[in-house]
Amino acid sequence: MNNNNNIINVSHDAMVIKPEHRSMLQSSSPRSHGSKRYSPPQDSEENRGSVGGQSSTSAVDQVRTPPEDGGVTSSSTICPAPVCRQFWKAGSYTDELSAKSHQPTGKNYLHVHPLFLHSNATSHKWAFGAVAELLDNAVDEIQNGATFVIVNKITNPRDGTTALLIQDDGGGMDPQGMRHCMGFGFSDKKSDSAIGRYGNGFKTSTMRLGADVIVFSRHFKNQTWTQSIGLLSYTYLTRTGHDRIVVPILDYEFKASTSEFQRLQDREHFISSLSILLEWSPFSTEAELLQQFDDVGQHGTKVIIYNMWLNSDAKLELDFDSVAEDILIEGSIKNTGSKIVNDHIASRFAYSLRVYLSILYLRIPETFKIVLRGMAVKHHNIADDLMHPQYILYRPQVAGQLEAEVVTTIGFLKEAPKVNLSGFCVYHKNRLIMPFWQVVHNTSAGGGRGVVGALEANFVEPTHNKQDFEKTLLLQKLETRLKEMTLEYWKCHCVLIGYQDTKKPRVRVPKNVRPGGKTNGNMFPTNSAGDSGRQAISPPPGFQAVSPNANLASLPRVSFEPVVLEKRKEHPDLVANAASKRRVGDNGFNVPGQNQFMHGSAIRVQDTETVKLIEENKKLRAKWLDHKVRSQNLELKAINLRSEIGNVKSEYERLMEELQALSVVKEERRRNVNT
Repeated sequence: MNNNNNIINVSHDAMVIKPEHRSMLQSSSPRSHGSKRYSPPQDSEENRGSVGGQSSTSAVDQVRTPPEDGGVTSSSTICPAPVCRQFWKAGSYTDELSAKSHQPTGKNYLHVHPLFLHSNATSHKWAFGAVAELLDNAVDEIQNGATFVIVNKITNPRDGTTALLIQDDGGGMDPQGMRHCMGFGFSDKKSDSAIGRYGNGFKTSTMRLGADVIVFSRHFKNQTWTQSIGLLSYTYLTRTGHDRIVVPILDYEFKASTSEFQRLQDREHFISSLSILLEWSPFSTEAELLQQFDDVGQHGTKVIIYNMWLNSDAKLELDFDSVAEDILIEGSIKNTGSKIVNDHIASRFAYSLRVYLSILYLRIPETFKIVLRGMAVKHHNIADDLMHPQYILYRPQVAGQLEAEVVTTIGFLKEAPKVNLSGFCVYHKNRLIMPFWQVVHNTSAGGGRGVVGALEANFVEPTHNKQDFEKTLLLQKLETRLKEMTLEYWKCHCVLIGYQDTKKPRVRVPKNVRPGGKTNGNMFPTNSAGDSGRQAISPPPGFQAVSPNANLASLPRVSFEPVVLEKRKEHPDLVANAASKRRVGDNGFNVPGQNQFMHGSAIRVQDTETVKLIEENKKLRAKWLDHKVRSQNLELKAINLRSEIGNVKSEYERLMEELQALSVVKEERRRNVNT
């Protein structure tokens, strides 16, 4: 799914992955059949990587593998599966007795052993993380016109087993791009917004999901239309005992003279690669291989992963049968005993691919669709699940240098306090890296319970599997700050979901001070909120602003605009909170009643006076809220009017400049006429 702008062709049949490729490429034979010759790729700094602890070029190369015969059809009746079908037990085999094991040739390069395919894939502990890697390639292709990516179950035509299809309509890959995709350390993604960067994700993800993968890609650029087929088969390498990674690739180019695709390799090399593909891929003839391009269109990439791994119960790791429109992880559904917790997105993403994909990207263009099992995935913004949301500005620094400015959205889950779920969804370059990262671990006692946040942290680097961040000082500071945010938010807002306000010591109320049970659950002391000194900021990209009219009755002491939370200074010597009655709300949880204010214990009030003051306070509070909303609406109108005035002023200045220019032209014409 990687797009590559440079079109090259390598004149070999089967590709071997090695860290040093220059000498092998220089020995490649000339192309026959009048095909257009391509120059080999030059060794450059951007193609260098580290293999075996040495700095060298991590590239893909091809060597000649003797063809089995001159035929182009498969001699195998089924597509052989690997010796061991369990991923975590498939990492060992012997190649000592293999007749195809290559002996040292004296050339100065290191081989990449097939076992590396398996060990490299173990970076993915979670199968959905591997699926996400493949979707990242499709999302990166949005800039090249991609409008969809399909994730679906298909059937291996060889043996009827289940296979996984991932297909997009992006720019596709030319022959060189296909070799980079199959190699290690290549990445043509230079854009700052691109998710992929290491050139390793395709190999780790496909080999984590299954033992074998076949790729079909069609590419069009500079009036050149090419299509390539590549096979990365752990089964083939282990069954034949190869001591290095060999990847057969077929390349075709469209010829306007014949109006059809013609092969780019010479016949011997082409037949050699084709014979491997027909024996070890799901397709037994070249016609079946080429038929896979029928639904690709003018450009795009199709990935088919087969011989998928089994779990310890001899079942497919990915469950395609339980839900027709979804893919589940077999055996990962956990029942906590609470239906509301089991059904929550924070629990379901761990085993439901549809739920995970719905939150995988912070922003998705409306023109791009993720289609899972024939049904589009509905994009879900975590911020939409929050009540009483606020935006907190965080400026991480290292050695006194400002690294970034990050806006974190934080709030209570709508189901709080019924669910004991919390944490932060941390994105990097639009991609979810850590879902519901729990920075406060002991929330059962109350502190942080139900508090969830979301942020895009581009100042920390993700690990290769994109399921965690590199353990750096910046990450440690981020974790510390998120913990502070959680506890501070909880301390200031826990009363909104029915918990006792613990910011100030409770003061004993005289027995004759009773509100008569006529308390108001929507009234809270304004003095303890600490609203002064708040700085209004805008919500981050991908998050919706808080609606000024949302939950007005339940937000008497929380500002309606996004704010920066600051630590509150308390003054118990000035104002003390009286013990208040609590009433039971509609949801079955206690809601704080009206707090009564007393200036010292010497002040005595009667029941009737207390009730009267409470009612008066309610009316004043309602009027204040109404005036605040009106004021905000007026401010918004004023902003719009100022913007319109600015536009009109700019248009007026432009017209005046045109008028002056026309006056100059008229004056010149008049002079010309007079002369």
